[in-house]
Amino acid sequence: MSTIFAKRRARLLAMKAIRDNYIPGDQLTVCPKCGGESQRKDVAANLSVCPLCGYHWPLGAYYRLSTILDPGSFRELNEKLPAGDPLSFPGYREKQRAAQRKTGLTEAAVTASGTIGGRKCVVGVLDSRFMMGSMSAAVGEKITLAIEYAAKNKLPLILFSASGGARMQEGILSLMQMAKTSAALARFSGKGLLYISVLTDPTTGGVTASFASLGDIILAEPGALIGFAGPRVIQQTIGETLPEGFQRAEYQEEHGFVDAVVPRGELRETLSRLLRLHEKGGRP
Repeated sequence: MSTIFAKRRARLLAMKAIRDNYIPGDQLTVCPKCGGESQRKDVAANLSVCPLCGYHWPLGAYYRLSTILDPGSFRELNEKLPAGDPLSFPGYREKQRAAQRKTGLTEAAVTASGTIGGRKCVVGVLDSRFMMGSMSAAVGEKITLAIEYAAKNKLPLILFSASGGARMQEGILSLMQMAKTSAALARFSGKGLLYISVLTDPTTGGVTASFASLGDIILAEPGALIGFAGPRVIQQTIGETLPEGFQRAEYQEEHGFVDAVVPRGELRETLSRLLRLHEKGGRP
């Protein structure tokens, strides 16, 4: 009986390790897509992309910025903009504090000025670790201020989206950020400036329906879920089976919603090339 119990316990621990994406002691990471095991250091060296199948793990906002901006060029914008609780929603403050402890962020967005390939720009990133990157009033304000800063200084703008949509704990005030950010981008576009939107997994809800879809150029990481409602909701609503890969980045590219699907390892160079091409006269 003890042998049977030991085997059962080992199997349960192995299942838990797979669920947690990590096998203790072996320094292995288990890919949630292919189930393959890779050395953690190899995954880290590959920018958190599975060496076996190319699955892209989510990235924290600061790490994302470090992979894109030139070293030493990062200057954070509106770092201390506080999270709010405009509706005094029960338990909301506790959830915010838990997310802040987990991520080290004040809110789900980080914005900064910097350079990519020596060219100045403004970059904003939504961090899905902070309440699924949902758009609160503070997030909308931070994104809007970044857009206005880029417009004032005549700089290109790059926004990385990763969001579950509007934050329900802030009700209509969260939904209003869709119009607020879109209006700011309309003013930005009126100045003839470049906005590149990069969609990562997942980009859904009110973020998709606002600033994420308004880029002059829209890029996406491989396999990213992109849409307003999720595929399960759509399938249940229309009562039909959806095509394979529906709402994934590759499907969206095929149907014209995304201009290009760019692997993470090529993203910095792609952005650098786009910034260079959109300079006056396209000089190198």
